[in-house]
Amino acid sequence: MHRLAYLALLTALVTTSLFGADASERKFIRVGMSEGEVLMKIGKPDSESSVTGGGATVEVKKWIYLPTPADQQTITTLTIGNGKVINVERQVTR
Repeated sequence: MHRLAYLALLTALVTTSLFGADASERKFIRVGMSEGEVLMKIGKPDSESSVTGGGATVEVKKWIYLPTPADQQTITTLTIGNGKVINVERQVTR
């Protein structure tokens, strides 16, 4: 039985990474979510950058998701610090 559950989870992960997550879920991303939760819901970002401040050990990431047919005309930018979403920006483009 454990094999079946493992196979189902593995299939879901592979399917998500191969075909991308549901872009319409981007509007439900909230402050406090973990990086893993974000990746499972909406997939990898279209662009990623990291910022570290001088001698600081804290890394802040910016993840940018560009418009898609499922999330038309909206750029979603997530700021991630210490593995959690600390800011969500959704900008309408035309």
